[in-house]
Amino acid sequence: MLLLAVDTSGKYGSIALARCGPETACEIIEVAALSGGTFSAELVPQIAALLDRHGFSKADIGAFAVVSGPGSFTGLRIGLAVIKALAEALAKPIVAVSLLEALAIAGHVRGRITAALGAGRNEVFVGEYEPGEYEVGDEDKAAIARPIRERLLTRDEWLESAGEEMMVTPDHAIAEAARAKGLHVAEVERPRSDAIAQLGWRKLTAGETVSAEALEANYIGRSEAELFVKGR
Repeated sequence: MLLLAVDTSGKYGSIALARCGPETACEIIEVAALSGGTFSAELVPQIAALLDRHGFSKADIGAFAVVSGPGSFTGLRIGLAVIKALAEALAKPIVAVSLLEALAIAGHVRGRITAALGAGRNEVFVGEYEPGEYEVGDEDKAAIARPIRERLLTRDEWLESAGEEMMVTPDHAIAEAARAKGLHVAEVERPRSDAIAQLGWRKLTAGETVSAEALEANYIGRSEAELFVKGR
């Protein structure tokens, strides 16, 4: 199956084309970068160009994986709108992926883990996860992070609430603040759309899809601070 993954949650984004399954991880065909601030003008032409470079058309896409949050309000809205339109026109499934979950998996930590992303205005997106596995094929298993909750905290609230579990973050300032508090922290690269494709495929094989009509951004606003992850 040909899978298209999209991430427009941050200042910079990316799209990935991957050949997946039926019983293996995805083979990433190409990852293409997107420039921040121009997603609305760039995303659709970049998707078309990516497909054309490898001899595919939109009709060849079998499924979509998209970052649904947290992140930039405008960026998420643009990415989700494009995927909604494509998936609806092609009648193909969508998998919504939390950037915090992808980040937690990138930490390669056994046991409970916290993922943290800077949210601006002295606030932090925080996701708490338990380890888990998906079946991949008859015998293989792939690591996942089972969500406990995702929330938005001030930096002080986050530092005060942090426990003994390992924390992962791509943000150096957050890592330094955690180390100053004596917390266990690891700095990792911010997941790109190739990582979103891999996680999206695991979710797709587990039946965790969402319709175009039901696809929504997960902004994790202050009013949602104690809300458990939707659909879990």
